Amino acid sequence: MDAPARGPAAPRRAVVMTMGALHEGHATLIRTARERVGPGGEVVVTVFVNPLQFGAGEDLDRYPRTLDADVELAGRAGADIVLAPSADEVYPGGAPQVRVSAGPMGERLEGASRPGHFDGMLTVVAKLLHLTRPDVALYGQKDAQQLALIRRMSRDLNFGVEIVGVPTVREADGLAMSSRNRYLSPAERRTALSLSQALFAGRDRHAAQEALRARAELAPATHARAEALGALGESRAAADAHAVAQVAPGAPAAVRAAAGIVLDAATRLRPPLTLDYLALVDPSDFTEVPDTYTGDAVLTVAARVGTTRLIDNLPLTFGTPASFGGPDTQGAAS
Repeated sequence: MDAPARGPAAPRRAVVMTMGALHEGHATLIRTARERVGPGGEVVVTVFVNPLQFGAGEDLDRYPRTLDADVELAGRAGADIVLAPSADEVYPGGAPQVRVSAGPMGERLEGASRPGHFDGMLTVVAKLLHLTRPDVALYGQKDAQQLALIRRMSRDLNFGVEIVGVPTVREADGLAMSSRNRYLSPAERRTALSLSQALFAGRDRHAAQEALRARAELAPATHARAEALGALGESRAAADAHAVAQVAPGAPAAVRAAAGIVLDAATRLRPPLTLDYLALVDPSDFTEVPDTYTGDAVLTVAARVGTTRLIDNLPLTFGTPASFGGPDTQGAAS
């Protein structure tokens, strides 16, 4: 299998890697790729269901294959080339003897639940990067741990490719777009909404904590200040500010607790949600953040509804002002 040719003055090339069953999240990735390389650039979309990243008992055999529809969607979104190799073309000698190891980050969360998954994912990503030779590669932030590992591999192994993460696309009701959503029955889909609802609950608690922290910084809770506020009928605000000033900025524990309440309730739905993990992690290595943490974080969840396993996440920043808002319906998913 040959890569698309590149001459000495070749236009910029972007690649969007998928396993097919494309949806609006993938289309947004492709449109973003077109924006990055411009009208004179090249956008390559790969469609390959990679057997290396499916474990025993997972859904390799039933994963949806919709190549004709995928080619049509990719073309409408702005792709120039759809590369859809077979497993024999990608791995002509059978399963590769040499693979990319995801290291310690690849053993956490998704890696713990799906042993070997990230090694298989990085191996095929490395191979497709070599075959397509892009200037920029775009991936959905819905697969946040995957994105972090691809960035780490590119940096550690000097791939010389710009790795771009594109925000998650959501349905109108907040469910993150995924090719596996088509497995869900109507009742299962209602339960599956608990994943995004839990994340939004955590985000809203984070916003409230950050707003109170900012108020505490602007209004130090001295005794004289409290008396002055009380005279103005604002003693409650002074008490709130004083309380927040005594705790860690953003209170990661409160964010986890708010999300956990929603997920706990979902375990009693019919059909129930079976939680795999809920974590609030440092995006650089996917370790849990302490309650004294400041900086960027990812609130991430994985659960099973019926026979379908789903993941979702939201980025948060601790230690800077945040705002309330509804479900984010912009961006891309994979």
